[in-house]
Amino acid sequence: MPALVLDVREDGTLTATLDGAPVEPVSGMWRRESVPKILDRATRSRTVPLRVEVHEVDGSVFTDIIAPIRRRPPAHAATETDKALTAVSELIEVTGAAGFVPGEDVAVALIISHSGAAPDGTARAVLTLEQVAACVIGETVLFGRISGTAVLVRVDS
Repeated sequence: MPALVLDVREDGTLTATLDGAPVEPVSGMWRRESVPKILDRATRSRTVPLRVEVHEVDGSVFTDIIAPIRRRPPAHAATETDKALTAVSELIEVTGAAGFVPGEDVAVALIISHSGAAPDGTARAVLTLEQVAACVIGETVLFGRISGTAVLVRVDS
């Protein structure tokens, strides 16, 4: 499984390495808000699994596994538009407030993913736009399996 390491700097920029090789941005520098684009590039638009490590400035480390998306073939013959829409998956991040136990397993409702809690008790999840679109109400829940902490988060695509 490929391994992506993100090292965050004080100014919010970061470096990315995939299996030890640098992942260079198209222009400028990688920033925190670039993480979904980096993940898309590293997973070839979510077609392969990926182990991700984020090294924060304060020394904390987040580790997560990004699973590939299981794409179902369309019921009708795929048009060029269908192919273009499924070719690229964009990611968004959902973050819950403090209250989680550092390192605990955090369920992401509708239990489509799990994430680990940071040492400060926060948790985050990275979702695809397809997953968000399936959430008709536009909300998701992060649930700490040890702490019992539940955070309701509004998700905007």
